[in-house]
Amino acid sequence: MNINATLFAQAIVFAILVWFTMKFVWPPIAKALDERAQKISEGLAAAEKAKTELAVANKRIEDTLAQSRNEAAARLADAERRAHAIIEEAKARASEEAAKIVAAAKAEAEQQAVQAREALREQVAMLAVKGAEQILRREVDARTHAELLERLKAEL
Repeated sequence: MNINATLFAQAIVFAILVWFTMKFVWPPIAKALDERAQKISEGLAAAEKAKTELAVANKRIEDTLAQSRNEAAARLADAERRAHAIIEEAKARASEEAAKIVAAAKAEAEQQAVQAREALREQVAMLAVKGAEQILRREVDARTHAELLERLKAEL
């Protein structure tokens, strides 16, 4: 065989091989590569989307936590205000009660002092009557001299 014919035959076989490869082998390989590239790009898009959703979820969680902290702080402050109000109210009631007790004690002491003065006046009047009896050596009748005894009590 001639080298030119061999070279020509090899070129024809190579062209048939290229045509066969381009027609039957290359399209499934290209299709598989395109599908793989599409899956990779979809995966990257899904990862990016998940990343943004995660960032949004984290932001929402931080906002919720901040709101919860603020509510808890507000509740604590409200509870402290209530506690102070209750304490102040209890102090006010206690001071009012103490004032009432002191006023009642003063009134009772005043009443006892008045009763003691009355009893003392009675005793002094009786002593004065006894003294007058002894001076006059006769009995002074309390019923007949009631007005005189009342004036004497009032003066004492």
